[in-house]
Amino acid sequence: MNEQKIFNLLGMAQRAGRIASGDFAVTKAVEGKKARLLLVAKDASEETRKRYRQLASKAKIELFYLGDRELLGHCIGKDFRAVAAVLDAGFANAIAKHCRSDSGTGVD
Repeated sequence: MNEQKIFNLLGMAQRAGRIASGDFAVTKAVEGKKARLLLVAKDASEETRKRYRQLASKAKIELFYLGDRELLGHCIGKDFRAVAAVLDAGFANAIAKHCRSDSGTGVD
């Protein structure tokens, strides 16, 4: 149930223009200190997972694994997406709260 709430919040954040998705946009958001939360698809490659774990650690932001690339992309109205960054603190806090309480989402 929490996973559906997470995807609904992601959709709202996307409509509000507060999501960056795809490798280039997310990397730019993290390096520009605009990202508040990172979401990586569970089926992303190990190299991608490692790269974003390092970026999140360096930037001191939380990272969660959820869904697959198709589902992550679909909930933000895009094609397949392995990674997305939430740019708004309010959305990031709400999504992180649900991710922490959902046993199906991995945490780093």
